[in-house]
Amino acid sequence: MNTRPFLLHALSPLHAGIGHTPDIIDLPTARMKATGIPFLPGSSLKGVLRDARRTTDPEKTKAVFGPSDDPAEHAGALVVGDARLLALPVRSFRGTFAWVTSPLLLTLAKRDLEVPGLTVPTITERYAHLAYGTICVHHDKLYLEDIDLPATETDEATAWAQLLAPLVSPDDDIFTKRFAVIDDDTMAFLSETATQVDARVRLDERTRTVAKGALWLEECLPPETLLIGLLAADRSRRRNVTMTSDEVLGFALSGEEVHQLGGKATTGRGRCRLVPFPPKGAAHAS
Repeated sequence: MNTRPFLLHALSPLHAGIGHTPDIIDLPTARMKATGIPFLPGSSLKGVLRDARRTTDPEKTKAVFGPSDDPAEHAGALVVGDARLLALPVRSFRGTFAWVTSPLLLTLAKRDLEVPGLTVPTITERYAHLAYGTICVHHDKLYLEDIDLPATETDEATAWAQLLAPLVSPDDDIFTKRFAVIDDDTMAFLSETATQVDARVRLDERTRTVAKGALWLEECLPPETLLIGLLAADRSRRRNVTMTSDEVLGFALSGEEVHQLGGKATTGRGRCRLVPFPPKGAAHAS
């Protein structure tokens, strides 16, 4: 079975909903149970990719994603994993905002990327590692929302920024100078408090005013959020359709695409870039 990592880059607020909850936020975004890390379920992504390929080649679509008319006929050749948070955009006193991640998130990403020689920064206290040439530091401190962290430029952070920059901003690198690695505890706090929460209402069709009781809070991952996921593929199991695992991966996601993911699409939510790793034109590190 072959695998291919991909980057998911939110271009508008992304709501991967879990339904109503009795919490303060009525419609929170999906989070992993043990870690609280925001994610987009692989089932949501798989459905979008399938729909995009439906008219391309119906037989190959069934071979790759499985037959929807008779699911018991055979399994699809493609496995779509959940897309997990990689970096969160957070307001910064300098540089407008920073793409913020942590050693834990990078360790999980490293496991999927399998890039040799890539080192995860070690941060044992409230601190920040920045890429060289950053514009987000002021007097050796990184100011995020109302948090200030001692900061320094490091080789490890720069290596990660240079790896991800061609995927995030291939034409004009705005990523490297805004990339920051902070400690896990501060990252956990920001992943709870630095998301986008909007108050939504439903209007009464007759009076055109807010309907009684129709006010709710909805949480989204903000635009510029980065998530990472993994596609895995086996050979085709469909009769008369011969496809290798590489061909399955190429059919599912061969290059950069833009799709609508998650819920609330009619309100502009969920417009995202999907970019396979490595980006087009780059050599695959193995």
